[in-house]
Amino acid sequence: MATTQAIDVVMPQMGVSVSEGTITKWLKQEGESVEADEPLLEISTDKVDTEVPSPGSGVLQQIVVPEGETVDVGTKLAVIAPEGAAEEPAAEEPERPPEPATQAAADESMAHASEGVGDVAPSAPAPERPSAPPPSENGKTFVSPVVARIASEHGVDPNQVQGTGAGGRVTKKDILAFIESGPPAPAEAPPEPAPAEAPEPAPEPAAPPAAAPAPPKPPPPKPEPVAAEPAAGQPGEILEPMNAMRRGIAEHMRRSLDTAAHVTSAIEVDMSKVVAIRAKLKKEYEASYGVNPTYLSFVARATVENLRDYPWINGEIRGDQIVTRNFVNLGFAVELADGKGLIVPVLKNAETLNLLGIAKGVTDLAARARDKKLLPEDVQGGTFTITNPGGYGTFHGTPVISQPQAAILGTYAVVKRPWVVQDEQGEDVIAIRPIMNLTLTYDHRLVDGALAGRFLRDLREKLQSWGQDKY
Repeated sequence: MATTQAIDVVMPQMGVSVSEGTITKWLKQEGESVEADEPLLEISTDKVDTEVPSPGSGVLQQIVVPEGETVDVGTKLAVIAPEGAAEEPAAEEPERPPEPATQAAADESMAHASEGVGDVAPSAPAPERPSAPPPSENGKTFVSPVVARIASEHGVDPNQVQGTGAGGRVTKKDILAFIESGPPAPAEAPPEPAPAEAPEPAPEPAAPPAAAPAPPKPPPPKPEPVAAEPAAGQPGEILEPMNAMRRGIAEHMRRSLDTAAHVTSAIEVDMSKVVAIRAKLKKEYEASYGVNPTYLSFVARATVENLRDYPWINGEIRGDQIVTRNFVNLGFAVELADGKGLIVPVLKNAETLNLLGIAKGVTDLAARARDKKLLPEDVQGGTFTITNPGGYGTFHGTPVISQPQAAILGTYAVVKRPWVVQDEQGEDVIAIRPIMNLTLTYDHRLVDGALAGRFLRDLREKLQSWGQDKY
């Protein structure tokens, strides 16, 4: 439905803990028509990259915030006007002070001038609009929870940071730039002003006032400042600013390593039965449901079943308490375009899903992640995560735990290898088997090595004995 009046497009609230977002791309330009719910722009936060739909139909009359800018939630981004309004931009000009007030101010100014008050220009009366109050309360700069946390982690006083947000507010972009550049170094040049004061005692008090003062001596040349860091743009270098997602990943990974005691254990799994069942189900699943039952789906189904017996591995440390759950919200690491982004959508209540349900859920979440269609709730609430670098042929890794979870499972390439098995007579023989390595990285504050070892042992048993009941 077309709008009958101008609509402001604002930065949406993309989750409870998200206070700002970055404009990554405008999908419409000024003067173009846009329909309600049509994708209007793309934004990036430290949680998710997504498209923002248009709140109404009309013409994109004005883009207020350009691409690349980071602004707070609720900030006005653009204006959508009714059809035809774009051709009449001058109609919005009357937002200036009303003409009668201007004329009255000029008349009053002329009246004062005629009374000999002084040289007052006709436009001298200052506008009545009060200046925006400084973003402070009790002498402290107001900052969002995200900015406050980053400042606290790096020991930075937000009052030292020059804010570029509304009313001088310190944004996440400001605090990160301040941390990267470091606090302003104390000026070492101030000792130089000493020669500048020397001319003061030069004139003797008894000197006649009519005498012209001698021209001051030029100050000595200041030493060339030593470069604190290499000059930007050296030959062979390309500088690329971090986007909001990459900054969020960097902060999250560093915080996880600073928080959890990371340990990784690994195990080898004979995937022969999984390979056979997958070959049987693949055509049926693709033809009937449009999904591919990947090895990841099989591992995920077995993992969810296994987590019922290992609640601490599906739990977390919260303060001085251990949190366990009777549900599994399973996260999957999904690579975005060109390997320059990673997002972990969450399959909620995965314990209620069979193999087909998990395969469909993984396919849907991965597709929406790559198409930037995820909602904030799609990336929140995970209790356990699986990462799958094995799709690229890797056979081992040490993933970083997604806080505040207690563990993360790594799945790797299925590789045919010589394997010792028993034949019908119980004799050991060498056979070729499809082998997958699994790793479990766990927080040793909560999960001990023996518990992690039993978890991997039981997970291997479930995969190696896969049967019809696991569908």
